[in-house]
Amino acid sequence: MNSPAPILSYPKNRINVLLLENIHPEAVRLMKEEGYNVELHHAALDEDELIEKIKDVSILGIRSKTHLTKKVLDHANRLIAVGAFCIGINQIDIESCLKKGVIVFNAPYSNTRSVVELAIGEIIMLMRNLPDKLPLMHQGVWDKSAKSSFEIRNKKLGIIGYGNIGTQLSVLAESLGMSVYYYDVEEKLSLGNATRCKSLKELLGTVDILSLHVDGRAANERFIGEDEFDMMKPGMIFINLSRGNIVDIEALRKNILSGKIRGAAVDVFPKEPKSNNEEFVSPLRGLPNTILTPHVGGSTMEAQVNIANFVPARIIEYINTGSSTTSVNFPNIQLPKLENAHRLIHVHENVSGVLANINQVLAKNNINIMGQYLKTNEHVGYVITDIDKGYNNEVTKELKSIPHTIKFRILY
Repeated sequence: MNSPAPILSYPKNRINVLLLENIHPEAVRLMKEEGYNVELHHAALDEDELIEKIKDVSILGIRSKTHLTKKVLDHANRLIAVGAFCIGINQIDIESCLKKGVIVFNAPYSNTRSVVELAIGEIIMLMRNLPDKLPLMHQGVWDKSAKSSFEIRNKKLGIIGYGNIGTQLSVLAESLGMSVYYYDVEEKLSLGNATRCKSLKELLGTVDILSLHVDGRAANERFIGEDEFDMMKPGMIFINLSRGNIVDIEALRKNILSGKIRGAAVDVFPKEPKSNNEEFVSPLRGLPNTILTPHVGGSTMEAQVNIANFVPARIIEYINTGSSTTSVNFPNIQLPKLENAHRLIHVHENVSGVLANINQVLAKNNINIMGQYLKTNEHVGYVITDIDKGYNNEVTKELKSIPHTIKFRILY
């Protein structure tokens, strides 16, 4: 005789997953293997399309082109978690997610190596003036010359943004014989022999090659504009593999045409096609010694597999255990395995007295606490309480009605 199936706190076949922007099949496999209902779309959705789709969605997976706005979230009453299958999260209204108790995970390290390798490859190609020579060969033109062709050894590389990608680029560039300079608004420890510049002006006036690795927050919009191009040395090589809105594209075009920038590689743009069927339009098309790539800095098979494993694993762990480790918006808590108990997951506004109110409800109902975990950030508190299994449904109603509660669920 078969033993009865375990009672689940939330049946997995009721968890609807919406994955957009051609997310790797491994992520689809993992979600389906967990028992979720998975719907896959190869392109991004605009705001109105997403509003229509998200009504019954518990888990949303996106990349960089889909914007999760407050208006969308207002229609997402069943949403539990969002997975950004990329590094950046500027396309997500993080504050609105917090207010709705929706946890957000991204993949901050999974494609770092891929972006760095592309940067190194493009630096070499631009220093050798290869973007101009390659199409000539296909036209039958044999232009054998060392003019405008240089080694990268002993050249000065400037890195703006010394995070995961910037630091790894720093190490690899130095191993190839380059001198590395970097600028970051935060105090960052130098790796190897890299030199920290005290100001952006100092960096721009020093280096031969510039590579941007900053995020797309509003404060960074047009971070590099006319004034910054004026600070650069003539003949600069310019690389942007970070975010499209951080560079004034018209100013970049002007400086490429004048020769101030003698080579550029751009992978990200202020406006990008929503799918491969839409035409790419940019003032940078057709410019000399310019490499344009379709936002593929992190798009290697290795990176996509890494991301497709990392993000679903974090979401599944959160749903199954409440662990919020590596979340970008929730306080991070790593929880032990739930054994012979029920786990109360309580997300609330970060005001005083909520924990006391939770424990008062439990004490009033003579419920034994077997373990309790609390962490807060600027906006929310996250309380996990493991309790004995014996209690009535009125306790649940009381816990849900505690003032300042955002979201409450039970695991068992």
